[in-house]
Amino acid sequence: MSYLNILLNGVQVEWKTLGEVGDVRMCKRILKEQTSDEGEIPFYKIGTFGKEPNAYISKKMFDEFRSKYNYPKVGHVLISASGTIGRAVIFNGEDAYFQDSNIVWIENDESQLLNKYLFYFYQIVKWEIADGGTIQRLYNDNLKKTIIPIPPLSVQTEIVRILDTFTEFTAELTAELTARKTQYNYYREQLLSFDEGDVEWKTLGDLSSLITKGTTPKNYTEEGIAFIKTEAFDGTYINTNKLSFIDEDTHNKELKRSILNHNDILITIAGATIGKCAIVPKEILPANTNQALAIIRLKDKVNLKYVFHLIKSNYLTKYIEQNVKGSAQPNLNLEQLNNFPIPYPPLEEQARIVSILDKFDTLTTSITEGLPKEIELRKKQYEYYRDMLLTFSTTKDTKSTKK
Repeated sequence: MSYLNILLNGVQVEWKTLGEVGDVRMCKRILKEQTSDEGEIPFYKIGTFGKEPNAYISKKMFDEFRSKYNYPKVGHVLISASGTIGRAVIFNGEDAYFQDSNIVWIENDESQLLNKYLFYFYQIVKWEIADGGTIQRLYNDNLKKTIIPIPPLSVQTEIVRILDTFTEFTAELTAELTARKTQYNYYREQLLSFDEGDVEWKTLGDLSSLITKGTTPKNYTEEGIAFIKTEAFDGTYINTNKLSFIDEDTHNKELKRSILNHNDILITIAGATIGKCAIVPKEILPANTNQALAIIRLKDKVNLKYVFHLIKSNYLTKYIEQNVKGSAQPNLNLEQLNNFPIPYPPLEEQARIVSILDKFDTLTTSITEGLPKEIELRKKQYEYYRDMLLTFSTTKDTKSTKK
């Protein structure tokens, strides 16, 4: 017998639509000209939902709208109704305003249906959307028709308690990871700070046997030669689940210049993620890459890890800022990479620095060891129990009916 059945203890689960348990609410629409880049109250549009605010409105306007029009209460679950539909965030009561019908919530009676239970159930709902159009949208009528299971309040409370335990533990691990990253960044900058005249300076070109970049292939394949894009970077590691693929002919002929070797350093040289870097592991070879990534192949006797830690430091960050200042599209060219100056202490000192920073690096960024792996395992464990606790036996479908 499953744990869910033990919780229910033979009690039947009631099934209702969201329209039957509450009213769909949305904020008063705000026009673009009513917002500004600075202000007192953050304004969230769908693209910044749960993140940084898109713009700001005045406190006077906020108080007026909040007193006259619909506004969520603390604990209400806000749902994105456009773009990435169904994304849910619990409103914490901080002063903020939201973009009209693109963010909605259900005004329901918590003596019958807990908002926190709704929040968790929203994560497994297969939301119905309107057909047609390039932007997905969850219309109010579709939202109202979404069918949800409503177990007794005591069961809802226990489900919330269990899932809260998982999410709180993951949040603690994430906070610990953030603290360790801050500590790592501090020690890295301290260890890589040298007084003028204490060390020799070389350029990245002096230390490299090759600095080049790749090319975008004409076609991708379902399988074959691994093709690395910036999206495959998880921190400073390459996630094999995020690789693209090309065929052998493309790899060996059209993209011959950018065939990767074990321990090549890849650096993003264009776009918002400029400066992001990773080392090519042996496990993904043969592999190739595109023109958004520069390939750095160091000379044999150069300490790979020392150069890699330095590339991740503020040295490269400041160098990029100096060289792409004023550019609409940030971009580093190969000549600039060749000229990147690197402090080069004696090999023994490099080895000492690497031994310290490698420990921090493994703990904070490794996807096979350390805290990131533990967080990923906890997330999977949470998803398993969430799905198990919220999957009720019924003849009804949890999908809503099309409009």
